[in-house]
Amino acid sequence: MTPEYDLQTGKLRLLKYDSDGNGKVDTVSYMDGSRVVKIEIDKDEDGKVDRWEYYGPDRKLEKVGISRAGDGKEDAWSYTDAAGAVTRLEISTQRDGKVTRIEHYQATTLVSAEEDADGDGKIDKWETYDGERLSSVAYDTQHRGAPDRRLVYAPDGTVRVEVDLKGDSRFVPASGAAAAARK
Repeated sequence: MTPEYDLQTGKLRLLKYDSDGNGKVDTVSYMDGSRVVKIEIDKDEDGKVDRWEYYGPDRKLEKVGISRAGDGKEDAWSYTDAAGAVTRLEISTQRDGKVTRIEHYQATTLVSAEEDADGDGKIDKWETYDGERLSSVAYDTQHRGAPDRRLVYAPDGTVRVEVDLKGDSRFVPASGAAAAARK
């Protein structure tokens, strides 16, 4: 392990480490004295960071960044519970650092997701899962901040289309929407 210190303050600022002993630094810890702030890991030693670990002032891991394309560009961040299980995954689908999709997990199973599908900075797509199965997808096509169209997937594979004509969170089958609009 090779330490680097701030020349003016004398505080530890970097720890470089060769985790597999092959002579190549593959782990760099960014330090604030004795406190770890961030760790960057290049596990496959291709010169590109594969994993970023961020630590809070309480010295606990806050989130883990990953490069989904394996190119050293951080584009997704996972958050865990006290037991270390992933509870949330934030994704920059355009790989520009802006989070556009958030997935929620329970016991390692995806239960829901929301997404800014059109890139305007507002959530406009919601997915709900039932076990391993996508059970519904809702869309905000009116840009009012709530879904107005919904696809509901039955276990047998059939799909039902529903609409919320009035913006009151009351969905009706799309086939009956005209009658509902007259009421």
